[in-house]
Amino acid sequence: MNMTGADQGGGKDRARLLANIPGRYHLEKWSAGSERPTTVFACRIQRISPSNLLLSAPVSGDVGDWVIGQFNEFGRLRGQIERTLGFGFAMSLELDSEARRGMADRIAWLDRHKNYAVTDTRRHSRLLPRDPQSVIVLADASLVPCFVIDMSNSGAAVSAELDISVGMPLAIGTVVGRVVRMLDHGFAVRFIETIATTELEARLIRSPEQLLPDQQRRLHAATRVLTAAGAR
Repeated sequence: MNMTGADQGGGKDRARLLANIPGRYHLEKWSAGSERPTTVFACRIQRISPSNLLLSAPVSGDVGDWVIGQFNEFGRLRGQIERTLGFGFAMSLELDSEARRGMADRIAWLDRHKNYAVTDTRRHSRLLPRDPQSVIVLADASLVPCFVIDMSNSGAAVSAELDISVGMPLAIGTVVGRVVRMLDHGFAVRFIETIATTELEARLIRSPEQLLPDQQRRLHAATRVLTAAGAR
């Protein structure tokens, strides 16, 4: 990520953190009378400085769009998209000089005291995937990009731009399940089978290119069976 503004000159923005910090975000243009089915999405800070941050995110806006993010470690952050990425975007932060100094201190403290390494899959039932980017396969065989918030052997929390209802069948990567509840910035899916911890991330985190045609056909068939069963 190429930092801009104060980051490029004068050494005013030296505090930087490579992180894996979860949060949520929305675009301001979605707030006023938006007809989108979902307007708030999960995200992760991958890199942050007092003037910029880079987010992994399932839905992007356009360069110049204003974004509001909410993070436990930093609170509410507002800024503009500077560059869109394959799965997320880079944005500037709207902070005055005092807030920027406070952000630099906070980043330095987190860098000294916090460890954002991927959760140890041997000790925890709720896991964070190393890469949250995956794809949902719907009952009509369409593919939708998604953000895996967290996962376990029996289910996952997901964020995606979808009109979702409880009971809806779908597949995340190569794992079939049903939506069991709605979350503030996503939804929870319960798998139809328990997935071994050693296989969980490899099966759940897939790109469209990694879903081979025969896998897509099997997933499509499985979700159609669940749809038919739910209708009876």
